[in-house]
Order: sequence, then C-alpha cells, then structure tokens
Amino acid sequence: MELANILESQVGRIASRRLKVLHVGKFYPPHMGGMETHLQALCGELQKSVDLRVIVASDDGSEADETLNGVSVNRVPTRLTLASTPLCPGMISKIRDCQSDIVHLHFPNPMAVLAYLASGHSGRLVVTYHSDMVRQKFLGPMFEPLLHLALRRSSAIIVTSPNYLSTSPVLARHRDRCEVIPLGIPLEEFDRDKGTSIATVREQYGDRLIVSVGRLVYYKGFEYLIRAMTQVQGKLLIVGEGPLRRKLSTLAAELNIADRVVFLGKIDHQLLVSCYHAARVFVMPSILRSEAFGLAQVEAMAAGLAVVNTQLDSGVPYVSLHQETGLTVPPRDPEALAAAINKLLDDDNLRASFGRAARLRAEQEFSLDVMAARTLSLYDKVMLCPS
Repeated sequence: MELANILESQVGRIASRRLKVLHVGKFYPPHMGGMETHLQALCGELQKSVDLRVIVASDDGSEADETLNGVSVNRVPTRLTLASTPLCPGMISKIRDCQSDIVHLHFPNPMAVLAYLASGHSGRLVVTYHSDMVRQKFLGPMFEPLLHLALRRSSAIIVTSPNYLSTSPVLARHRDRCEVIPLGIPLEEFDRDKGTSIATVREQYGDRLIVSVGRLVYYKGFEYLIRAMTQVQGKLLIVGEGPLRRKLSTLAAELNIADRVVFLGKIDHQLLVSCYHAARVFVMPSILRSEAFGLAQVEAMAAGLAVVNTQLDSGVPYVSLHQETGLTVPPRDPEALAAAINKLLDDDNLRASFGRAARLRAEQEFSLDVMAARTLSLYDKVMLCPS
C-alpha cells in the first residue's frame, strides 16, 4: 500500500508540471566533438518536453549564460585543465542549487562526477556512459572508486550499445541499472543534398569514391586505410582534421598514392552530405575501443551508403552489421580492408542492397526522435521509482 501511494504521488506530480532536468556535459557547441554534438542534438529535442538546462565547462576562465536554439546553456569558468579534463569548481554550486528532478551526467567527464558528488543533490541521477576512460592509465584507477560511487547512486545508466555494456569492466558492476539507448541523429539532414551537387564531387574526384570521416587521431586507424588504398582502384576522401594530418599525408606520399588520397579537412555540412552521396562506400577503420560507437557510420547509413567497419569490442560493429548493412573486418588489417572495399566497389547489387538496409536500420534504431523518445520514457520510469 505504501509503495502504491508513493507511485500515485509521483504520477500526480509528473502530470502537474514539466519535469526539470539538468544535463551536465564537458563542453557544448560551437566547441565540437562527438559528445558535444550528441548533447546538443538530444537537448534540442528534449527541451520540447521537459524544463531543461545544460551546464558545461567554458573554453576559458569566463562564465556565459546563453540560449541556443531554445536550450539554456551555462558555461562555467574553467580554472585548470588536467589530463584533458577541465576543472570547474563552480559546477558544484550550480548542481546544488539547480532544483532539478533529474541530473543527467554525460561520462567520461570526471569533473561532472566530482561536482555531482560534492553537490549533495537529492534528486534522481541518470548517467549516459559514452565510454570507459581508455587512455587515463594513471588517473583512471585513482578516479574509478568515485565513478563507482556515482554509478551506485544513479537511478539509471544509459549505454549506447549492448556491445559496450557486455565489454566494459566498469559497467559489469552496475548492469542492473543499465539501459541501452543508441545514439541518434536528425536523419533528414543527410538526405540527398540540395547544395553542392553529387555530380560536381564526382567530376572533381572520380566515380569510384570511398569516404571516411573522423578526427585524425591515433584510434581512428587512418594509416591502415591509407595502406589499404595501395590495393584499391579508387579515390579516398578523408574528412576531418587532427594532429596526425602531416604524418598521414607523408605516408600517402611514401606509398605513391598521394593522388588517390584526398584530405578535405574540415568541411561544411552540405559538402559533407554531397560527399556521402557521391561515394560508393563509407569506411570506419578504427583500431581501439576508444571508438565507442562511431556516429559517422550513422550519417553514412542515413545517406544510404554501405559501410566497411572493424570488429572492435565496442559499439562500432553493432551500428553497421556484417553482411547486412556492410562488411566488418579485423582491425589493423590493410589487406582485409582493401578486400572489403573492392568487393563493394565492384558489386553494384550487393552495395545497393547494403545501402538500403543501412538506411532502414538508421531509421529504426539511430534517429534523433527515437533516441529522444527512449530517453523521455526512461525519465518517466526513473521518476516513478521510489528514491
């Protein structure tokens, strides 16, 4: 009877007003990155249904309050950056004073976890667990007890794929709280382009185009894709910037394929859409589970592209399925990459079949509205549970 009364009270409270939710992220656009893009897209949808605010670190020591596309964003001053983590003591009081029903943390972000624990917030806690702290060999083990403390206090942990849930040693201790909600994007933004024409891209670069998108960093595996191009008759367009740009350009030159590997750098959205539609194949050659999901795959799938990805112990092979929406090969294997790319370049029927299945899978599993609806449903479930 007591539980029934609590549930009835909660239902009445939820129905009487909009739920108040505070999202705590690392940064927010125009600061760009995978987590930042996700946070912006999710909050843009959720704010239609809940009273939503976002707090993140500023890029400097200043504070800023602004409204971006209807989302209230508070950038808290960064006092120090340690191991790529912005330290923002001001987050503690922001969380403490927020009066939100739910605080929704996005991890990895040690500052958000520390600020939440120090705030004494008494409402519900939801954590989106994007990935483990892969590179923090020293700070990671020191921080992990605090992370487990926060996860034990959470009402729910959102994991972006069943693969990551089954392989994360951290999540293994909290599986009863985990719920899989894959990342989603506004698929309509990747429909056939109305700006730069597909024909223009093909006229400039050729018809047998391969496209790959991502920051030029260690775990993306671009060096293996470039080596694979020595065995592929086609042209590779690499979209993205990063610290390995010069090294990768040098590698292409040393392999005598500089004329078939084009570094487009950072390009505008419409040109990116044109590249997806002009290409025959999309490749994600990532080599480490630092690539936890591979959202660029979803963009390519939304454009109807067949995908070549790698068999990582992360969400990457969950997004695009082997022999259904593309081909999955071992990581760090240029020969396997080349064989998969050539198979799709040369087999029009197989490529088209994978492309249709890719678009359908994106619609069913990785659309922004599906992700937002699943998140709102989780919020309702969290609020109906006794605290």
